[in-house]
Amino acid sequence: MQQRPHYKFWPKRLPHSLTVPATSLWHNLATSAARYPDKAALVFFGRVMSYRELADQVERLAGTLHALGVQRGDRVVLNMQNCPQLVVAHFAILRANAVVVPVNPMNRAEELKHYIVDPDAKVALTTGDLAAELVKASDALPAEQRLAHIIVTQFTDAFDADVSGDDAPAPAWSAWLGTRHPLPALAGGQVLAWTDALEAGHPAPAHVVGANDMALLPYTSGTTGLPKGCVHHHSSLMHNAFSGQLWGHATSEAVVLAVVPMFHITGVVSMLHTSILAAATLVIMPRWDRDVAGRLISRWKVTSWTNIPTMVIDLMASPNFASYDLSSMTHIGGGGAAMPQAVAQRLFEQYGLKYQEGYGLTETAAPSHTNPSENPKQQCLGIPFMSTDARVVDPDTLVEMPIGESGEIIIHGPEVFQGYWKRPDATRAAFVEFEGKRFFRSGDMGRMDEDGYFFMTDRLKRMINASGFKVWPAEVELLMFRHPAIQEACVISTKDDYRGESVKAVVVLRPTHKDTTEQEIIDWCRENMAVYKIPRKVQFVDALPKSGSGKVMWRLLQEDENK
Repeated sequence: MQQRPHYKFWPKRLPHSLTVPATSLWHNLATSAARYPDKAALVFFGRVMSYRELADQVERLAGTLHALGVQRGDRVVLNMQNCPQLVVAHFAILRANAVVVPVNPMNRAEELKHYIVDPDAKVALTTGDLAAELVKASDALPAEQRLAHIIVTQFTDAFDADVSGDDAPAPAWSAWLGTRHPLPALAGGQVLAWTDALEAGHPAPAHVVGANDMALLPYTSGTTGLPKGCVHHHSSLMHNAFSGQLWGHATSEAVVLAVVPMFHITGVVSMLHTSILAAATLVIMPRWDRDVAGRLISRWKVTSWTNIPTMVIDLMASPNFASYDLSSMTHIGGGGAAMPQAVAQRLFEQYGLKYQEGYGLTETAAPSHTNPSENPKQQCLGIPFMSTDARVVDPDTLVEMPIGESGEIIIHGPEVFQGYWKRPDATRAAFVEFEGKRFFRSGDMGRMDEDGYFFMTDRLKRMINASGFKVWPAEVELLMFRHPAIQEACVISTKDDYRGESVKAVVVLRPTHKDTTEQEIIDWCRENMAVYKIPRKVQFVDALPKSGSGKVMWRLLQEDENK
């Protein structure tokens, strides 16, 4: 790789690139458990699971998955909020030589069908609060496409519902986390309790997968149609786990606040796999609550926190913030949205912490760029990550842009995915040959400064960023068209003081349903789509602006909204 300008700012302690291990990701857990059997691996509301216990549960669950018919390369759905069982299930799927399909638990039945059918999944693991929705999705499918087995855990399989003090969940979560839900019936299939799955006594199969086998099939939505699966081998995740450990100074003494969702690529790679590789301790939160986070950071002396900037802003706005002890923290960073300069400055002045921003996509196994801790820039994507070459090119001619000028960011490196599952056309469109190498087209517009640092300027792709959650208008529109009153819908972004952006729908009603209200549309959306996709505003119009070819001119509506 030729000398790029950012190497002047490269951490002197680190090589420019890494040799990726030939082993599978499961070996990282096995190695950490052999080295540190009694060390805390996971902490969940006061209950500590050691590395020995974690590896043992993974082995037992892998045996049950194998007994249920899971074979090498099979895709297994994992639909959970953060909890110890998610970590066990994730590694058990890998241990059984299979592929993790991480699903956002906010998805409703109508959305979940796609995550069963597209990966040809026959087995799923979920929590009691989500099981009924997953069953509803499976039951609505033709018999040959349905799930055959669902393993269901309850949150209290992993913690004591009566816990109190600094380790206790938020009071508002007590019913959600404490309720033990009855197991639903699955049409044409079997539902198994988590505890029974662990106690079944089936031996795990021989572990035969390595670097070039598929490990993860996370889905990413796009500008058209249904979400696409991103094929990641063990090697791409392994590269970013090893690089992340080195870049972030992660050691076996690290204590990590695990609140970024582990169904999202950042949570899977930058948090879960990097921590398990380092034999660190994960202090798990099932969802965000600023005061729970403040208490856990103080109580467990958290050293590292990967987040989205809105979490930091929210924590610092807590009336209890002064009572929390953040002095143990040595690393804080994240992405998904820009960190406001004033907040970054306050973090530095009060705690000596430099917020480390990064950039990446589902297709790049999280970071393709990150800021060096020694030389970070604010509101900046960072420099290309280890082993990575990234350029800014004209999106039409693919000619490299001069320094400071905006173009499309393209990325080459071992962390880049193989392609889209069952979508050869989309895969071909996503890659370009540049200087004799295969580069991934990010669809994001950026510029590079004279030091080789990258900055976001705009998106080629049509996307809304609501508190770090990516909302793809085309997907929301497809769902909204199922509403009986909606003739046409165009989804755009609207400014939001807290979330940065929120979802707005511009709707043409059918002549027979002109009395439909904004609230009725919003309520229907709440039933049929993940909460972060729901339009916060609905505007009714007589017609949508269209081009000569009949395409909806969404940019015109967006420009009007931005005025």
